[in-house]
Amino acid sequence: MDIQIFISSLMLLLMLLNPFLLILYLVDLVQDLDMGEFSRVMFRAGMISSGVFSAFALLGDVIFEDLLQARFASFQIFGGIIFLLIGIQFVFTGPDALRKIRGAPEHIAGSIAMPIMIGPGTVSASILAGSRLPPLQAVVGIFLTVLVTVAVVLLLKWFHDFVKPRNEKLIERYVEVMGRVTALVVGTYSIEMIMQGLASWLDKP
Repeated sequence: MDIQIFISSLMLLLMLLNPFLLILYLVDLVQDLDMGEFSRVMFRAGMISSGVFSAFALLGDVIFEDLLQARFASFQIFGGIIFLLIGIQFVFTGPDALRKIRGAPEHIAGSIAMPIMIGPGTVSASILAGSRLPPLQAVVGIFLTVLVTVAVVLLLKWFHDFVKPRNEKLIERYVEVMGRVTALVVGTYSIEMIMQGLASWLDKP
C-alpha cells in the first residue's frame, strides 16, 4: 500500500467533509438535542454517508453514466441549487430555516447525510479514492475518514455543552454571527458548483 496516496486521498475527503463547517450547519441540533440523541443521529448519518461514498469509490462514474444515464455535471448543478437555497434561507432566518428543511429529529439522519455530507465535492473525492486505491483500502479509508469527522463533530458538541452554561449569551452570539458567515460561504460555493456543472455540461456533447 502506498501510504502517501492513501493519506492524500482521504485527507481530501476529510477537508471536503470539514467537521468545523458541519457543526455550524448542525447548530440547531447541537442546541436542541442532548449528547446521547445527537450521537445516535450523527452515527446514523455517518453510516449512510460511508455507504454512499463506498459505492461511488467502487463503481465510479458507472453510477452516473450507465445506471442513472446522467452526467455528473447534472449532479453538480442540482447540488449547487440545493446548497444555494439552504444558504439563502440561513442568511435571512438563521437556524430556524434548517429546522424546517430537516423535519423532526428522528428523521434527520438522512437529511444530514444528504445534501450536507454527501455532495458533489465529497462524491468526487470518493470516486478519486476508488481510482487511486485498491477497493478494500478505499472502503476502509472512507469509513475511517467519516468516523474521524463524526468524532470531531461530537467533540465540538461536548465542548459547546461544557461552555454554554458559563457563557450562554456569548455562545449564542457567536453561533448567530458564524452561522450567517457560513451561509455566505455556502452560497458562494453553491454558485461555483453550478458554474462548474454548467461548464462541464456544455463542454461535452
